[in-house]
Amino acid sequence: MPKRMTYAQAGVDIDKKSRSISALVEHLKFKREGLGAPIDLPGHFTGLMDFGDYALTLCTDGVGTKLLVADAMRKWDTIGIDCIAMNVNDTICVGSEPIGFVDYIAIDRPDKKVTSEVGKGLERGAEMSNMTIVGGEIAVLPELVKGFDLAGTCLGMVKKDEIITGDAIKPGDALVGLPSSGIHSNGLTLARKIFEENRIGYKEKVKGLNRSVGMELLEPTTIYVRQVLKLIDKFDVKGMANITGGGLRNLRRLKKGIGFEIEDPMRPNPIFNVMQELGNVTDNEMYQTFNMGMGYCMVVPERESSDVVKAAGKGAKVVGHAVRSNRVTVPGLGLKYSKY
Repeated sequence: MPKRMTYAQAGVDIDKKSRSISALVEHLKFKREGLGAPIDLPGHFTGLMDFGDYALTLCTDGVGTKLLVADAMRKWDTIGIDCIAMNVNDTICVGSEPIGFVDYIAIDRPDKKVTSEVGKGLERGAEMSNMTIVGGEIAVLPELVKGFDLAGTCLGMVKKDEIITGDAIKPGDALVGLPSSGIHSNGLTLARKIFEENRIGYKEKVKGLNRSVGMELLEPTTIYVRQVLKLIDKFDVKGMANITGGGLRNLRRLKKGIGFEIEDPMRPNPIFNVMQELGNVTDNEMYQTFNMGMGYCMVVPERESSDVVKAAGKGAKVVGHAVRSNRVTVPGLGLKYSKY
């Protein structure tokens, strides 16, 4: 049996990361007043600012070590989609529509081929999100980076009386999951270590996958913008979560005193089954590191859940319900998460 692998052993300890974030945030005390003043939604997926009848939202994120897979495969034309997706999927969690984006590339040396390919993905992601890329920056930093890093920042807007905060969630509400396309852009450090430890190259095919490991890992992150904006316009959506780093623990961010019991989890994509077996990874570790087939979820009244699933389209389903607790559980797998 292969040795048991964890995200922390691979180099990313999500609890230490949370403590580091808290150590930084405790110093951020200054708050602007008037136009542009912050709207306090602690722990949510995007920041909000008062802008009259509207709230502007800002969030930032990158692609992470998925870039190392792109480098190894010499394929950079889809990672721009991931960069857009990681930001816009956070933006829409409060009902905000993405309207503008800026990208940032830190690179050790200028490389026309790489930046051209990255641009193709950024353009495609912006089109899928109905959003303009209004600017960006390429920093050449040979003494600071090896290869390159890609990140971005998204501006969104929402009417203040239409912000989705999660406050309206109550026990019995349904949790509707939307399917992921695969690993998306989280947990790649553990994923890469699993294949590395098993001496499996990115260009190899393994049992359980229909294409090479590298192509499976490079599958672009699903962009949920158009789908979700249509749903919140039609249904009473009370809360939403982007299932990114932290996996199911993200659901704990929606409302204090409310947890979720996931009675019917989505079927994991084949890449997750392969990685779990090769790395001897526990269910607990898998579901707090990866999306495990559910890339995004919405909390809606039980009475609307069937209609929401139908309107959401292929792969959507009710996976569980809100409960009065401070944890997320998956009874069928014996999983319990109280942190986010």
